[in-house]
Amino acid sequence: MNKENAIEVRNMSKHFKVDYDKAHTLKEKLLFWNRGNTEVHEVLKDINLDIKKGETVALIGTNGSGKSTLLKLMTKIIFPNKGSIKTDGKLTSLLELGAGFHPDFTGRENIYFNASIFGLTRKQIEGRIKDIIEFSELGEFIDNPIRTYSSGMYMRLAFSVAINVDADILLIDEILAVGDQHFQEKCYAKLEELRDSGKTIVIVTHSLGVVKELCHRAIWIYKGEFKLDGDPTYVIGEYLKQVALDHKEQRIKNLQEGKQKEKGITFIDMPKDFASVKKSNHSMLCRGWAITDSSSASFKLVLDDTELSKIKRVCRKDVYDVYYEDFAGFMDENSIGWEYELPLEQLECGKHKLFARYILPNNEILEEKEVTFELTE
Repeated sequence: MNKENAIEVRNMSKHFKVDYDKAHTLKEKLLFWNRGNTEVHEVLKDINLDIKKGETVALIGTNGSGKSTLLKLMTKIIFPNKGSIKTDGKLTSLLELGAGFHPDFTGRENIYFNASIFGLTRKQIEGRIKDIIEFSELGEFIDNPIRTYSSGMYMRLAFSVAINVDADILLIDEILAVGDQHFQEKCYAKLEELRDSGKTIVIVTHSLGVVKELCHRAIWIYKGEFKLDGDPTYVIGEYLKQVALDHKEQRIKNLQEGKQKEKGITFIDMPKDFASVKKSNHSMLCRGWAITDSSSASFKLVLDDTELSKIKRVCRKDVYDVYYEDFAGFMDENSIGWEYELPLEQLECGKHKLFARYILPNNEILEEKEVTFELTE
């Protein structure tokens, strides 16, 4: 093992066997000896990577891609079917909420149990228990049985113990998402402190903003395979492109099979509903945004009964960020928005209706937003 590396993974693969209609009793085995079907599910395929000492690395990927399995393999909770994983240094992990805790004992008692699993002596634990309790912010609850704890309190205690065992390598799964905003910020601040002190940190998270701020590298696992490794901003960008492509393909398939219906959203930012507009202004800027997953729907802007032409499409990154997951692959942030300079001289005073619509080929309205404004002298 290279002395510069904290973790080395070489030609590593992991699969699980899934048994269907498995016989659970001797009678069932005798009667249904030929029943049952075993399927091999390959979770990770031929993974090779090095994580250097002092690096903070994020494992990213969609659910089911193998990130958490890789983290468990690093801790040696489970073992590879092929290849090897080597680590150099004392290791601590936060993989499953409350792992290593006994529900009938108090938080204080579980600190002793949990910290001893990580290799601390009783004297070492007693020297740190005040810091552990203080960081957890559990206060008087520390002497209550942890079966009375909420999931957030579990996480506070588990994290507080893990960061106080002086480990060289810290492995963290998505459980940090359990805590409230204040404690999450406190945890990430502590991780930054540990990172700057030279600890090796491997974290699995879907919080891509955290990856960019906290990590030196991002490793993208895609369908169990090593896809990309490098600068977090670049890797995240490529990952999101693939997510959008996969989402679009799945959405199109579901639409074709009738599992989902086409949908669209239109919105008018200006004018506001029931706004009063003076004709002497000569023109009025109308603007809004529109998104759809329909390949056949067309966007129309209609004033009263007249369709308007030469509508300008503009960038709306704010809308893109909000609806990215729901419409991934169907949006171009540079053309989500629309603008139209409406000449007022040609309009008569009185009430007018502005419609933003998605129209299907059969002239059916897929989605519509309407506002009414009044034109005055």
